[in-house]
Amino acid sequence: VQLVESGGGLVQAGGSLKLSCVASGFSFDDYDIGWFRQAPGKEREGVSCISRRDGSTYYADSVKGRFTISTDKAKNTMYLRMNSLKPEDTAVYYCAADFLPCGAIWIESAEHPSSGQGTQVTVSS
Repeated sequence: VQLVESGGGLVQAGGSLKLSCVASGFSFDDYDIGWFRQAPGKEREGVSCISRRDGSTYYADSVKGRFTISTDKAKNTMYLRMNSLKPEDTAVYYCAADFLPCGAIWIESAEHPSSGQGTQVTVSS
């Protein structure tokens, strides 16, 4: 299982970014997948996930209404569209795959068995 993130960068508050996560070695039908982030000095925070069973999505309250998770199964790629970015969104963003069902349990999980190396998102005020 390999996950590779891209798309991070520096953006002003209120701006947008779209992160990508290319998966190899497994199918999106095998795991519930999603994103988490970690800012310096802060605990890891689950951001969003998407269910392999029915495509339902779940978001942390901190990003609900601003972020959108999606997948392109033909490309084995997952995306995170981030709008109305805030300085507090600054973090390294990771994609992850887990057998845990997408929902609060996935978002609140401290660890996932598979994750990428991360991509840095910096939002300036």
